[in-house]
Amino acid sequence: MSVLLVEDDLSIAIVITAALEAEGFCVVHCQSIAERDRLLEEGPYQALVTDVMLPDGDGIETIDRVRALHPALPIVIVSAQNTLDTAVRATDTGAFEYFPKPFDIDELARTVRQAAGAGQGTAVEGEEPLGDGLPLVGRSTAMQTVFRMITRVLRNDLTVLILGESGTGKELVAEAVHNLGHRRAGPFIAVNTAAIPAELIESELFGHEKGAFTGAVARHVGKFEQAAGGTLFLDEIGDMPMQAQTRLLRALQSGTVRRVGGREEIRLDVRIIAATNKDLEPEIAAGRFREDLYYRLNVVPILMPPLRDRRDDIDVLARHFLQHAANEGLPRRQLTSEAAELLSRQPWRGNVRELKNFIYRLALLAREDAIDPESIQSLLAAETPAMLEEDSGDIAQAVTRWLAMEKPASGTIYQAAAAAFERPLFAEVLKETGGNQLRAAQALGINRNTLRKRLSELALDPEEFVRRS
Repeated sequence: MSVLLVEDDLSIAIVITAALEAEGFCVVHCQSIAERDRLLEEGPYQALVTDVMLPDGDGIETIDRVRALHPALPIVIVSAQNTLDTAVRATDTGAFEYFPKPFDIDELARTVRQAAGAGQGTAVEGEEPLGDGLPLVGRSTAMQTVFRMITRVLRNDLTVLILGESGTGKELVAEAVHNLGHRRAGPFIAVNTAAIPAELIESELFGHEKGAFTGAVARHVGKFEQAAGGTLFLDEIGDMPMQAQTRLLRALQSGTVRRVGGREEIRLDVRIIAATNKDLEPEIAAGRFREDLYYRLNVVPILMPPLRDRRDDIDVLARHFLQHAANEGLPRRQLTSEAAELLSRQPWRGNVRELKNFIYRLALLAREDAIDPESIQSLLAAETPAMLEEDSGDIAQAVTRWLAMEKPASGTIYQAAAAAFERPLFAEVLKETGGNQLRAAQALGINRNTLRKRLSELALDPEEFVRRS
């Protein structure tokens, strides 16, 4: 079996070729779209592996020429442009698989063998090209996994359960699945199930008939009916009351809903996406969440990584938010590389939402157009009193709250906890000493050089405490 490999980076081409040859393939390598088209005209191949950015064009945009010559040729796309837009564009070509760089070479080889055996890869007809301006930003390995999961649910109505801490962007994932999928022409209805009073949630979701209860002066169409033809996003599903969970399970099982006080069964035409920041398995064990509903919702799980697990994305996220802030009327700012590196070292307990709010404050309050580390340190120091007040109280309770909120990865707990404890501790001592590092080091019982190094790592500026005193 022969595979055509289109890759202009020779080092990557050599590695891919070796892996494919180990799988028994004969690999023909070329470095441009023009060479690709010539080779495809000369002979048949069992699979095509192509990069996106090639010297003479875009490998994705020219896939239609490949389809014209070989409609059933399986195509595997690799790319260093690790964005959701690239993943979606690759999927829209009908590609067998998409691999963002860097990728597992053995997984790529196995996938090419599967593609060659399947002999499929025809394009999806009737699909409109999808443009830029997608809401999710990130090129980290963790986000590539999210992007690939999104692309796999765009052409079906499988129920999706989005898991992740508060502020990680779960609703953005739900919007991406809707806006990029085949139901994008329909409505996107979002419901925060934790914000609706328990006695009203069934009426909100399923609707009610006139006179169904006191105050029901007219028929009310519920969220399920409002989302007909589109997507219903059930946020904070882990906080849904048990009685409403039972009604929701029945609706998912039967494919119908009945308004409160009504007799008519209304057929559903809606995709369900749910999200929660809770670990539902302990909730099931505690009897607060139905196990059968969990398995109904958890058909395709998508785990949103916390920002501490995607620090490589903080730079691009910060610049993205600065651009959005400028578009919304705030001063246009630029971020220096040193400032971006400082941002990447912060804990961001509130994840992307906290970072966004911080960047907007920076755009508003920075004195210069170019945001440098001093600007960031100044704003961080100004927020320290609020952090101290928030974390006040019994230390044991604070540790318990911190562990529950941060959920640090195994093997990193001590290091993360030490950093979280040191920052407010050093800030308080510096406040007491008026920013005097020698006195602060003596009070703490540590070497002054150690203190200076830790202050730099924690982005604490002693000068801010001098000005305050």
